[in-house]
Amino acid sequence: MRRIPLIVFSAVFVFPFVLQIANAFKTDPDAAARPLSLLPHPVTLSAFERVFAGTGMPIWLGNSLLVTVVVTVGRVLLDSMAGYALARLRFRGRGGVFAAVIAVMAVPGVVLFIPKFLVLNTLGMYDSYLALILPIVADAAGVFVMKQFFESVPRSVEEAARIDGAGTFRVFWSVVLPMSRPALITLTILSFQSSWNEFPHTLVAVQDPALFTLPRGLADLVSGSLGGGTQFPLKLAAALLATIPVAVIFIVFQRSFIRDANEGAEKN
Repeated sequence: MRRIPLIVFSAVFVFPFVLQIANAFKTDPDAAARPLSLLPHPVTLSAFERVFAGTGMPIWLGNSLLVTVVVTVGRVLLDSMAGYALARLRFRGRGGVFAAVIAVMAVPGVVLFIPKFLVLNTLGMYDSYLALILPIVADAAGVFVMKQFFESVPRSVEEAARIDGAGTFRVFWSVVLPMSRPALITLTILSFQSSWNEFPHTLVAVQDPALFTLPRGLADLVSGSLGGGTQFPLKLAAALLATIPVAVIFIVFQRSFIRDANEGAEKN
């Protein structure tokens, strides 16, 4: 009996995704006549064929892949270095820097739209890959997560490495970072998901359709760039293709995260 509420809530959350999959394999008339049906009649791949042949999906996929990989790698590296500096290094103004990081996390992203556009335009980066990547290559939330994790690492491990002659960066790179695998996996998942799904930033960073990422391209489809008709199967097929990479990354890294967490619990 205790599982019934969990099953009900799970069904409520999963149903829209299942409905999306079902409609992606329908014809336009079938989707318009029976949008809530979970059984396509007939089953067809025409929507996926039209996505690649009649839209900018290949360009959007390429741009999203490039931006997401660069941003994810940059965030994991830069956020880890910044988090370690705030957790272990003693320097003047460290408390103020950490307070600034917390303050940035509290600022709504929409407030930064106009300042971000003005900065990009002034520096001559507007409408370029650099504009898509550089402003989001590091984030305050990632720095906060890594700082909190590094503070839980025993100092004795670092002191032993320093006795053996390791410098600060060597200690960070060869000793502390390998011990931070669960935090790094968490940061990788969050960074990949947020950068892959990033939409507001693209509105103020680029205007050239050749630079559109998946969220921007999908928004263009939904807003009516396809012309007449609802074309639900095509739109939902495009959305389904955009969802798959995030789901795969989450599933793969989640298993590693759970395994590392269990191993840590057993050691403790």
